[in-house]
Amino acid sequence: MTTYHHQRLKNGINVYLHPTKKFKTILVQLIFHRRLDADKVTSSSLLPSVLQRGSVNYPTRQKLAKRLEELYGTELMADVVKKGERQLIVYTLDLVHDQFIPGENKLLQKGLEILNEIVTKPLVENNAFKADYVRQEKEQHEKVIRGLINDKIAYSIERCLQEMCADEPFSVFKYGTSEQLAKIDEKSLYQFYCQFLKESPTDLYLIGDLDVERTMSLVEEIFHYPRGQEVEIPPTLVEKEPEKVRYVKDELEVNQGKLVLGFRTGLSYKDKDYLALLMYNGILGGFPHSKLFQNVREKASLAYYAYSRLEKHKGLMVVSAGIEVTNYDRTLEIIHKQIEDMAKGEFSEEVFQNTYSGLRHQYLLEEDSPAALTNRTLDDILAGRTWTTEELLAELAKVTPEDVVRVAQNIRLDTVYFLTRKGGA
Repeated sequence: MTTYHHQRLKNGINVYLHPTKKFKTILVQLIFHRRLDADKVTSSSLLPSVLQRGSVNYPTRQKLAKRLEELYGTELMADVVKKGERQLIVYTLDLVHDQFIPGENKLLQKGLEILNEIVTKPLVENNAFKADYVRQEKEQHEKVIRGLINDKIAYSIERCLQEMCADEPFSVFKYGTSEQLAKIDEKSLYQFYCQFLKESPTDLYLIGDLDVERTMSLVEEIFHYPRGQEVEIPPTLVEKEPEKVRYVKDELEVNQGKLVLGFRTGLSYKDKDYLALLMYNGILGGFPHSKLFQNVREKASLAYYAYSRLEKHKGLMVVSAGIEVTNYDRTLEIIHKQIEDMAKGEFSEEVFQNTYSGLRHQYLLEEDSPAALTNRTLDDILAGRTWTTEELLAELAKVTPEDVVRVAQNIRLDTVYFLTRKGGA
């Protein structure tokens, strides 16, 4: 992976440029960083959809879509992401490189101008957003918030993390709440937006076959809007020893139970032992050869699925399994056994090597994805370090079984959450 070039614009925007000839497209991401604040997270997550409804030069969604289509099918999307205890508002611009379009040499400039327009020149009426746009987007946002419950796997994990981190910012749902949404109107959202633009730490990432000096000059010319004093985002709280294991049960109209165990690892992406933790997670539940998949799903036939995953910036690990509600106790027992065996080093050399190979393959695959590379760069910056793929793989290769056991002995169970059917176990 090519090392990125970093430059801070006069208005405080951090620009990260990855020049590479590997891709035929150019990916641009404009990212606003916010603290996960229960009172403001709903406004932050609603904002992108309202901004995309209309700007000064593109007052309707149709006119914006027509203009993007004129730029050879350029795509402009927005998303809300949660990394540790920060909420990220991410605008993504995906466009073809000029060199593949005869007679075109300003496609990147035109795309960046549209991105800047949507973010900094919204359609405003009487110091407020257009009322109809806000009302319609609130209706859609309400569906997003309430729609979580329709995905029972995601819902059960979210509920476990909410209970586990009840007194921490991490418990805040990235899309906010219906209660906060109801309080938002076109005036309050516009006032929030004005402050949002001034105070949110902002990054601009570009990856593709780009000339560094020319691209930086172009970015400076376009993204020069005035900003104020950035709000400092506190570091994510990672190390917290659970006082005792909490057991939480919810009842809904479900056919299949969802069992989720939340663990404190004491390690996050910035720590030296993170790659040992990554190997631990892979051996425990990250692959088809892992202990959870083999022992809970295959051998005992207790689960429809069973896996583990890391919340890399928060230092958490989640184990999730879909089970018959009557199998709760037995499944819990076998999962505990796998955790205990990991701390004793009871895993084979073959499983260790298969896990290393699986992780290595995943990182090599990221080299073919501009979005994955940009995401890893962001993770590195949040962690205060930078690794090329080659450096990352070299560090991963140094991890030993003893390192995995050392990490395993510090894993602590915090919360056991079970989503069961009404009147079930």
